[in-house]
Amino acid sequence: MFEYLYSHFDMPGFFRLFGYVSFRALLAGLFSMTISFLVGEPVIRWLTGLKFRETIRDDGPSSHAAKAGTPTMGGLLILLSLTIACLLFGNFSNLHFNLILICTLALGGIGFWDDYSKVVLKKKGGMSARTKMVLTIIVAAFFIYMYFSFTPAEVARKEGINYGTTDLFLPFVKGPVWVMPVILAIGFWLCVILGTVHGVNLTDGLDGLAIGNVSIVTVTFGLLAYLTGSPKLADYLNIPVVTGAHEISVFLAALAGAGIGFLWFNAAPARIFMGDTGSLSLGGALGMAAIVLKKEVLLLVAGGIFVMEALSVILQVGSYKLRKKRIFKMAPLHHHFEEIGWPETRIVIRFWLIGLILSLVSLSTLRIQ
Repeated sequence: MFEYLYSHFDMPGFFRLFGYVSFRALLAGLFSMTISFLVGEPVIRWLTGLKFRETIRDDGPSSHAAKAGTPTMGGLLILLSLTIACLLFGNFSNLHFNLILICTLALGGIGFWDDYSKVVLKKKGGMSARTKMVLTIIVAAFFIYMYFSFTPAEVARKEGINYGTTDLFLPFVKGPVWVMPVILAIGFWLCVILGTVHGVNLTDGLDGLAIGNVSIVTVTFGLLAYLTGSPKLADYLNIPVVTGAHEISVFLAALAGAGIGFLWFNAAPARIFMGDTGSLSLGGALGMAAIVLKKEVLLLVAGGIFVMEALSVILQVGSYKLRKKRIFKMAPLHHHFEEIGWPETRIVIRFWLIGLILSLVSLSTLRIQ
């Protein structure tokens, strides 16, 4: 809104600040965080009054039984803060910004219905896995179609050299390493979105674990978005320039602020859980941002915690089916450490530290190439 007022009307001199992406990104992050702080308590009371309460799975760690009854669907708080901040400080003439915001909200809607089916309709397991997968694929396919059809000319260029939409970039390597065929690129992007969605969803098992790591990755990619969308900075750092990508930093700043605000209430002992409403939308937002920024492979590094959690489940299931033996005491990985006696807070803080180290490694790729 403020960027539109600055661009289209004769506003006082102060409004010229809203022409700077960095200023709007800073305000978006602070504003979304403030909203989360202010409305967090009312949202918790509202969800409690509606009896939107978490049900604990029988096959989970026994220590989680005490968490039964904690309000869930807290992803609504994240999405509310994110949306308001984006409406105030975003530039809605930017297709990247609009597309990621709309698809993030759509994935949040899928997660909300899944949560609603579990806690209100009392449907065991909530929405069927097949239905949830199909709906997630539909949203991801819509994003990919819009991205591929309407942004190719804006994608990547370096020192006057135009890169293609389907060019693949690797960390620590200067320039693209492969021009993917369109059909492979579509499949690759679909895997990026679905993999991140489910990686975040699997990580969401301990108080503060998922939102803490999501916030770390979001801040990292917010910085990368600003640099990638700034031609002089991108050329200096030998990274592809993505026209208009700096606007994604406003979205990611708002998302990080909303996440940090939510963490205030989600830190152990959690007073609210994000549910699939939050995990699906957060994972999707990270995956879509990585695609636009041409940092799909780098997301595997920055989001290494999500990769570890997802791999632990894949290895556990595969090992049991093939050998009838389990690799971990329980999967996902954070449950394994619970079963060997680590306190929940120790697991969460150590996973945050690993996530922070991986994000610093990701940022080091800006010059080492």
